[in-house]
Amino acid sequence: MSRRLRPATVGRSLGDSAVRNRGPTPGGGWRLKLLRRIAFLGFVLVAGGAAGGVWLAHTQRQAMERPLHTGNEPFVYTVRSGATIGSIARDLEAAGLLESALRLELQARWSGAASRIKAGEYVFESGLTPIGLLDLLVAGTVVQHPFTIVEGWTFRDLRHRIAESGTLVHTLDGGLSGEEVMGRLGLEGLHPEGRFFPDTYHFPRGATDVQLLRRAFDAMSAYLESAWARRVADLPLSSPDEMLVLASIVEKETGAAEERARIAGVFVSRLRRGRRLETDPTVIYGLGDAFDGNLRKADLKRDTPYNTYRRKGLPPTPIAIPGAAAIDAVAAPLEDGSLYFVAKGDGRHEFSTSYENHRKAVRRYQLRRRRPERVADEAAKSPKPMQGATAGAAVPRPTR
Repeated sequence: MSRRLRPATVGRSLGDSAVRNRGPTPGGGWRLKLLRRIAFLGFVLVAGGAAGGVWLAHTQRQAMERPLHTGNEPFVYTVRSGATIGSIARDLEAAGLLESALRLELQARWSGAASRIKAGEYVFESGLTPIGLLDLLVAGTVVQHPFTIVEGWTFRDLRHRIAESGTLVHTLDGGLSGEEVMGRLGLEGLHPEGRFFPDTYHFPRGATDVQLLRRAFDAMSAYLESAWARRVADLPLSSPDEMLVLASIVEKETGAAEERARIAGVFVSRLRRGRRLETDPTVIYGLGDAFDGNLRKADLKRDTPYNTYRRKGLPPTPIAIPGAAAIDAVAAPLEDGSLYFVAKGDGRHEFSTSYENHRKAVRRYQLRRRRPERVADEAAKSPKPMQGATAGAAVPRPTR
C-alpha cells in the first residue's frame, strides 16, 4: 500500500510558526543584557579615553605656551655638544625655568625637535615659551659676541685686544711673531700690519682668534680690491698693496673727516713729483719701542725704512689699520695743488701750495705754542721751521 506524505512545505511552515509563537527560550535573556552592558561600557571607555586625550592635549598645549620663569633678566644657557633634550629639560627645570622637564621632552620628541637641537650659547628672554625655546634650539640662534677692530690700530694693538677677549678661544701664542701669526692664517710671507679690516664682527662663543683674524683679513682684501678697481686714472700707485700703505698714512694723519681726501691729495701730488712724503707717523712707526711720545729732530735724522724724511716713496708696509674712508680717499684723492699741511691744534690743518706759505703757517700755528709732544717743540728751538710736508701734523692717536 502506498503512503501519503504531507507536503514538506506545509509541515515546515507550521513548525516555523510554532517556534515563533513560543515564548523566549529559557536562559537567553541574560546574554542579551550582558551584551548591552558590554557595549555601554565600551562606549564609556572610548568616550572617556577620547575626553582624557583631549584634556591631556589641552594641558600640554597650555604648558608649552606658558612663558618660562626667567624673571626680569635674560637667562643664558649653554647647550653642550652631544647634550640630549632630556638633560637640557632637567637643567632648565632645576634652574626653575620649567615646571615640568617631562612635558618639554615629550613635546620635543613628538615634534621631531629632539634630534635637531644645536649646541651653543643661548639667551632666553623674558616671555619666551617652551615652544619658542625649542624653535631657538633647532634654529641654532646662539649668542653672537661683538669684537670691534678700530681704524688706526696697529697689529700690536689688535693682538693685545684679542688677548683680552673672554669669549674668543686663544690658539695663537703671545710669543709668536707677526709673520708666524700670518703663517697660522695660511698667509705665509705677508706682513700683518694694516691687513685687517676695521669693523665690528660677531661670532659665537667658542670661535677662535684665527677665525676672527681670517674674517677681518678677507674683508680687507675684498674692500681693497673693490677700491683698486674704482680708483681714479693715473694714480701714482702700482698695486692694491701700495694703496693700503698710503691709506694707512692718511688714516694716521687725518683728524677731521672732511680733510681726508685733501690730505690724500697732498701725498699723491708729492709722489707724482718724486718728492719725499715727509710725514711724522711713518717715522714714529719706524722707531718702534724707542718712541717715547716725543718726536725730536734727531729722530727725523735716524734712518729707518719708515723714515719718509730721508727716503723717497712709500714705506715698505702699512703703519696702521686704515678704515674704508681712508682707502676711499686714496682711491679718489682731492688734488688742489697743495703740497704741505700743518696742524692748527684743533684737529684740522692749514694747507699750502708753496714752501714759503707753509713756513708762515708753521710759525702761525706751531712756533708760537709750546707743544712738547710735537716736532714743533724742536722746531721752536731752531731759527728755521721744520721743512717736512706735515709739520707738527700728527702724533699717534690713542687707540680706542
